Amino acid sequence: MADFKLKGLGVALVTPFKKDKTVDFDALKRMVEYIIEGKSDYIVVLGTTGETPALFPDEKEEIMNFVKEVNAGRIPLVLGVGGNNTQAVVNEVKTTDLSGFSAILSVVPYYNKPSQEGLYQHYKAIASASPLPIILYNVPGRTGVNMTAQTTLALARDCDNIIGVKEASGNFTQIEEIIKNKPERFEVISGDDGITYPLMTLGAVGVISVIGNAFPMEFGRMVRLCLEGKFQEALPIHWRFNELFSLLFVDGNPAGVKCTLNVLGLIENELRLPLVPTRMSTNEKIHELLDSLYTPSAHEVVSRSWKPLV
Repeated sequence: MADFKLKGLGVALVTPFKKDKTVDFDALKRMVEYIIEGKSDYIVVLGTTGETPALFPDEKEEIMNFVKEVNAGRIPLVLGVGGNNTQAVVNEVKTTDLSGFSAILSVVPYYNKPSQEGLYQHYKAIASASPLPIILYNVPGRTGVNMTAQTTLALARDCDNIIGVKEASGNFTQIEEIIKNKPERFEVISGDDGITYPLMTLGAVGVISVIGNAFPMEFGRMVRLCLEGKFQEALPIHWRFNELFSLLFVDGNPAGVKCTLNVLGLIENELRLPLVPTRMSTNEKIHELLDSLYTPSAHEVVSRSWKPLV
């Protein structure tokens, strides 16, 4: 996967749990197969949606190896490796068996709120240590600090193996500046399902998606249409998902998507503290919305038919 490209639909894989809160590897296999069958372009393992902060180191290693085995080289895999201790991240990059992975996704350091120079030096150190390409991940709503367009562009210019940024700042002016001034080899991808369509009209090349866990085929179609420049055809799909976008995040991520996946029969609706499942009112709304989206034609979710757009 040396020629890995960021274009298309990447899915930020959930970590299914059993009722006793242990990792449900049967459900994890089901999820990987479902995402691949849905024609996703790549899978992100051990990202935020995977509840990585609530996983033990041995669990992370087991999940990483398990997904590699199930995937069997069918689509590219991206590994989440990040933190707010630069040396610890560098050490993890150096000591982890990265075979079977095509790139690393690394989040902006959180909690200790580094300066822009600190962010630059943090990523430069990781890039120098990594045998794989690096995808920056800017999500100030979670990290407490925004990586500016200037810092992102400096890293894109100065580090050949930093190949893109997952932008979840929601700041269109900032994202547009990156798209306008980036090197040709550097790509911008959406880190927010709800703004994937408008960002792709500006030049973003895809998304690392939460909703893709549940609707890889349908959401992926919208992304592919945008890549082909068929924005008028893609727009109705964007509008159709619009209500679900807000429902998935009203009680936090991945609570919303896990509720959705449970309704679809793919996983148990279990999270690890401090995260908890969606409220009953949200759960009911998700049930109602899914009934309006799907034609109940089979017991297996992979056989359900997506109601045609009116």
